[in-house]
Amino acid sequence: MSKTDLKDLIPEWQQVLAGSGPEDVLNWALKQFGSDRLMQSSSLGMEDMVITDLLREISSDAGIFTLDTGRFFQESYDLMEEIRIKWKTPIRVYFPEAKAVEELVSTKGPNSFYTSLENRRECCRIRKIDPLKRALDGLDAWICGLRRDQSVTRQAVEFVEWDEAFSLVKINPLAQWSEDQCRDYIKDHSVPIHILHKKGYPSIGCAPCTRAVREGEDIRSGRWWWENPESRECGLHKKK
Repeated sequence: MSKTDLKDLIPEWQQVLAGSGPEDVLNWALKQFGSDRLMQSSSLGMEDMVITDLLREISSDAGIFTLDTGRFFQESYDLMEEIRIKWKTPIRVYFPEAKAVEELVSTKGPNSFYTSLENRRECCRIRKIDPLKRALDGLDAWICGLRRDQSVTRQAVEFVEWDEAFSLVKINPLAQWSEDQCRDYIKDHSVPIHILHKKGYPSIGCAPCTRAVREGEDIRSGRWWWENPESRECGLHKKK
């Protein structure tokens, strides 16, 4: 099926999936695309761990990848190992191109992302967007952990969307779930989670760009906290 055909089917699929639960969305996605044309993108956050557990209940063949920016918390690597042991599932890891990182750090220093939005987006492009393009090459769809109540930039998230930036289908099984629903699932199913969640980090990213938040703060306020809320996306999920 061509990219145009896939895009044209999005409205119909949104109607089909209306009122569905996460398991229904994942079952539909696997039947629609097959495990060879579909992968889960995991940032190792709470939502992604819920999806990984749900996927493993449905199929052991569905692939998972993560984008290792080179600036992960050590706790992220610890969780990757826990995933590998618990589910006997290796996570495919995509790294940024070494030459691009070397040039960025050599010319602008290791912390250029703090100095301007333009520089921060350049760092995200090199460390995340370009590797993501390689990860998505050959796929028809990718599964993400986006939820509507995560931030002001995600309030219109649907179960299935057309990703204009990468020209493929985006599946968001937890679009309508709350944080409490995710936590309840994790507790009920003994799902391993990132240890930093227990230390006030509701969203996990690169170590220099992620901090703990105070109780009652927006859950994305710990990501790129020096920027306006409307710009706090790395580009992975930004509308084109």
